[in-house]
Amino acid sequence: MQLTRALVDIESTTGAEARAAEYLYGYLAALAARTRGCVERMPVASDRFNVLATWGMPVVTMSTHIDTVPPYFASEEDAEFVWGRGSCDAKGIIAAMISAAERLLAAGTQDFGLLFVVGEEKDSLGSLAAAKVNRGSKFLINGEPTENLLALGSKGALRFELIGRGKLAHSAYPELGESAIDKLLEVLEDVRTISLPSDELLGKSTLNIGTIAGGRAPNVIADSARAELMFRLVGDSNVVREALMRAVRGRVEVSEALCTEPLRMRAVDGLKTTVVAFTTDIPNFAGAWGRPLLIGPGSIHVAHTAEERISKKELNGAVGIYETMVKKLQMDAA
Repeated sequence: MQLTRALVDIESTTGAEARAAEYLYGYLAALAARTRGCVERMPVASDRFNVLATWGMPVVTMSTHIDTVPPYFASEEDAEFVWGRGSCDAKGIIAAMISAAERLLAAGTQDFGLLFVVGEEKDSLGSLAAAKVNRGSKFLINGEPTENLLALGSKGALRFELIGRGKLAHSAYPELGESAIDKLLEVLEDVRTISLPSDELLGKSTLNIGTIAGGRAPNVIADSARAELMFRLVGDSNVVREALMRAVRGRVEVSEALCTEPLRMRAVDGLKTTVVAFTTDIPNFAGAWGRPLLIGPGSIHVAHTAEERISKKELNGAVGIYETMVKKLQMDAA
């Protein structure tokens, strides 16, 4: 719990991960010095970097992200939970992975790695940078809050910005202008009627209209308006992309900001399974770190909220799960 709280107490919202990354580098460098390991900063952008620790030639790599969403709030602890921003998404997971590594090393196990990346919550620059590096890892255990259940699938994500253009006018004479807000609202109403695909494993695609902004003042006809949309994908992104363009019919500008295809992953004997609706960094690794598996302590339902917390029982359980998975996957690769 001490490491979890130490990490939570270092603010590391996306783009400002440097202090937390330096802390991890120092912690892992001390561990590596005692255990014949190697630790490095993996440059990403400006002062942002991933932290990679390896022991031997990594067959299995445990990975999750350093960054968190805002707003930051420090850790607290009670009998059952550790609270604070990033406690479950994903600093508790970092602590569990490091603890599993310490157990493995104490038992003489080598040939695994730890990879902690920046940017997962926004720009995924850390995983994209890591995808350009190949250290021979055969399996990637990605940590996200799944309540210690192994995810057999995760939905993809398709994000757009819609931009409406209009003409300024005095609101007393609306016929002299063209409201970008009216135009955008009409388009959004049609977008909301799109029939979205379903999948037997992943369930139904969903749409969230996340932000809307526009206009200049109540007495001015709006000359611009924009909205950000997020589709959660269960199949080919082209199906949803084409449906959106049919609904828009050229009435507003469409800018695609992100596309991550859905994933289907393997089961592991002895682990209970689930399916998750959120998207991870796994697709951005592009297979460079091996076949992916997704599992971690904590509930996604409290991540990104003012009630973010992680169960101490789950956190301790995750240490054993990660340790067992590394050993089993190494055997599978042999």
